[in-house]
Amino acid sequence: MGLRNYIDKIKPNFEAGGKFAKYHSTFEAFETFLYTPDTVTVNGAHIRDANDMKHSLISVVFALIPCFLFGTWNIGYQHFLSLGADATFWQTIGYGLLRIIPLYLVSYVVGLVIEFTFAEIRKEPVNEGYFVTGFLIPLIMPVDVPLWMLALAVAFAVIIGKEVFGGSGMNVVNPALLARAFLFFSYPSKMTGDNVWIADKADAYSGATPLGTIFNGGSVNDLPSLSDMFIGTISGSIGETSKIAVLIGGIFLIISGIASLRIIVATFIGAISMSLLISDIPFYYHLLMGGFMFGTFFMATDPVTAAQTNIGKWIYGFLIGAIAILIRVANPGYPEGMMLAILLLNVFAPLIDWCVVACNIRKRKKRWAAAERSDK
Repeated sequence: MGLRNYIDKIKPNFEAGGKFAKYHSTFEAFETFLYTPDTVTVNGAHIRDANDMKHSLISVVFALIPCFLFGTWNIGYQHFLSLGADATFWQTIGYGLLRIIPLYLVSYVVGLVIEFTFAEIRKEPVNEGYFVTGFLIPLIMPVDVPLWMLALAVAFAVIIGKEVFGGSGMNVVNPALLARAFLFFSYPSKMTGDNVWIADKADAYSGATPLGTIFNGGSVNDLPSLSDMFIGTISGSIGETSKIAVLIGGIFLIISGIASLRIIVATFIGAISMSLLISDIPFYYHLLMGGFMFGTFFMATDPVTAAQTNIGKWIYGFLIGAIAILIRVANPGYPEGMMLAILLLNVFAPLIDWCVVACNIRKRKKRWAAAERSDK
């Protein structure tokens, strides 16, 4: 109650005519983050639903918490494993936190400063969309990525991926994946290879990921066990290694109605179909390697950049899964095809929806013409 009273007391200073009026968008962003806005509709027809934008975004962050927690533990686990040192659970978690917290500080400080700046320039409210993007970006990065590189990637993703298109809800591609793609093509040595996935590892210890092993000519016999890949005790991007954690969060998103089950199922069907056609590796290895499952549940289902029509979602998801495996198998220069597949289909999602709608219109016109002929 004291905080609410204090906010109400200083609020006039940020309204029109107040001495801090030019910072109204920033003030409003913090106020709406702490409390539900008191604005109400006075006329017109509206659908009222508790599942508003803020609730949806918080639900996505909540769904990512299992990946965050396991990723934090795995950072410490891989570090101490490479050194051959024994560590307690809390030592492992503590080391993981020391490495992951700076990534989140950079992600949110850089991203939110840019968001607030653009909101003030446009005289618009600050959209909450970056709270999800900022939480996602560190989870899809190697733990050893330099902080200044991460800052550049975040700035590029927010400015080029969101703000130039009008901000949250107007972006064409997924901003978090755009940040990863920026680093992948700008600084490939910091995003691939065996040296970036384990923090401060022993020099003689191999930090190869399963996809890296295959890329370097390894076979299925050289890969970690299926149980290790499913549990997540392997090298890889911070939040992508544990398929159990991904499934927990993904199932929550499906039950809450935020993630499209059509896209998820279609992506799995596309990946399995393509792997059975062209890959020597069993399809279930492809599902467990790299960021396939994380991308399927948390990236491909982004409601802003995904297809919107029901049939379009099936086409969109199928093509993501199929192209991801095609890139993995046919283009060894990009061992992780999921990122490129999702970004490519983000661009084509509007076209897919347009084709679906146009096809439905043609079918309806044919039915109307047939009905008119039968009436005559």
